[in-house]
Amino acid sequence: MKPEELRNLSKDELKVKEKALFDELSKLNIQRYTGSVEKPHRFSLIKQDIARIRTILNEKRDK
Repeated sequence: MKPEELRNLSKDELKVKEKALFDELSKLNIQRYTGSVEKPHRFSLIKQDIARIRTILNEKRDK
């Protein structure tokens, strides 16, 4: 997800998106431990998106 798209969202929408990404990450972790991860590259992509969202939330908090 691009930062420009995230900056246009409200704080509440960003928090909802962050929660959804955490849920997806936890499902991937469960798949990792059962040994059936089809797309292991998604781990890093999800973590990057979460970091982007947290950065933008911090920017909005400081304003």
